[in-house]
Amino acid sequence: MKLYYDLHIHSALSPCADNDMTPNNIVNMALIKGLDVIAVTDHNSCGNVRAVLDVAKSTPLVVVPAIEIETYEEVHVLAYFKTIISAQSVAEIIRSHASGILNSPDIFGDQYYMDSKDNIVASEKALLVSACKLSLKEVFDVVLKAGGVAVPAHIDKSSYSLVSNLGFIPSDISVNTVEIRAISRKTFNKNYANYNIITNSDAHMLENISEKEFYFDLQNNTVSDIISYLSENHK
Repeated sequence: MKLYYDLHIHSALSPCADNDMTPNNIVNMALIKGLDVIAVTDHNSCGNVRAVLDVAKSTPLVVVPAIEIETYEEVHVLAYFKTIISAQSVAEIIRSHASGILNSPDIFGDQYYMDSKDNIVASEKALLVSACKLSLKEVFDVVLKAGGVAVPAHIDKSSYSLVSNLGFIPSDISVNTVEIRAISRKTFNKNYANYNIITNSDAHMLENISEKEFYFDLQNNTVSDIISYLSENHK
């Protein structure tokens, strides 16, 4: 069956996202747009994912626990997990290897932790949009050890992408799926025909969450099935 997805959405915990990217707003907008699967992928943290999971419990929407990790090489990697516990364990490792830079809300934006009722429960002091001290290889190893899958983010971008920063996909990491933006999908796709391609919104505002366009063709709509699809090569 066709499962329409958006696996790259930022909540109000990401300083670059609008403060109205709350758990309830994200879930409801995804439902309005007819999506079946989403992932909230905040920078170097999964602090709002549990609240999103709680909101989605009473809906048909499936939420994949996730993080967008920035490696030492300033490469963005989308990390997806079967459980929130696995995501939190990796988030703690990333936090222990953080840059140590503090956030300046007036410059970078607010970083709000929220509960399932959209209440602000805390504000993150460390700047989340900064490279951690783990290399690309180390990040892939940590994610894999936790039973997750790592997907190079927006590889068609001129910054913060594996291709722009390194120029190639290293042979010492296991990559079966890459993310390419919709604007580049038809042209850039030709160079990566041997990989699964996913296209997400990278939404920082509610209106930018994906429309019902890109989908997985899977038998079941479960987190495990989605993780398996992203982990295996289907080409």
